[in-house]
Amino acid sequence: MTSPEDQSPAPRPSGPSEPSGPVIRDRVYRSSAGIAGGVVMLALVGWLGIDAIVAGEGRTPWLALAAMILLVPLIVSLTLRPAVFAGHEQVRVRNPFRVITLPWGQVATLRSGYSNEVLTVAGTKYQLWSIPVSLRARKRANRRQTRAAAGQEGRGGRGALGGGLGRGGAASGDASARAGGDRAMEDLRELWEAHEKDENAQGEVSVRWAWEILGPAAAGAVVLAILLAAG
Repeated sequence: MTSPEDQSPAPRPSGPSEPSGPVIRDRVYRSSAGIAGGVVMLALVGWLGIDAIVAGEGRTPWLALAAMILLVPLIVSLTLRPAVFAGHEQVRVRNPFRVITLPWGQVATLRSGYSNEVLTVAGTKYQLWSIPVSLRARKRANRRQTRAAAGQEGRGGRGALGGGLGRGGAASGDASARAGGDRAMEDLRELWEAHEKDENAQGEVSVRWAWEILGPAAAGAVVLAILLAAG
């Protein structure tokens, strides 16, 4: 499930060159299941690796150390690192090995299928790793909405007051019944549609490779390959 973290407005310090006023911080979307899985895998790798380093003999401690240098950055990049930061001017997509900054004016569409993606006006596609698609959750949400719609039709003849209350309950139920990834994508689409033509939402797409992840992982892979080849 993807969990949006709405951060409250913070006052901007006023100065001679800066206008005073509230700053709306970005909404942050992460995968709670991915974070939980990453923590479990890191704990397992740490336990096995430290045990091998302390109690191992011969080349075992060095192999364990090299494997940890390789695996820990990869686990962090695939589970804890992915996030989507959405504000009024741009959306910043932090994927396992890249950080993509897209002004809303450069976004052509946000689409959901077997994965959630953002498509730029230039035709480039970027996957939103931190907003996974759960087909099972989507089917459950569709079943809940179908049952809610059927119940609403059954209550349709209870009078004007009962009908009004029923419509209000169904509207709130529909929002909560949708799958978490679909709710997050709808939030992003609303931000995009509201700000894509703003002057501050124009600019160029920026892509930066995550060398802080790639560097240690490559070093661990090289050391591990040397140790295995030397054995």
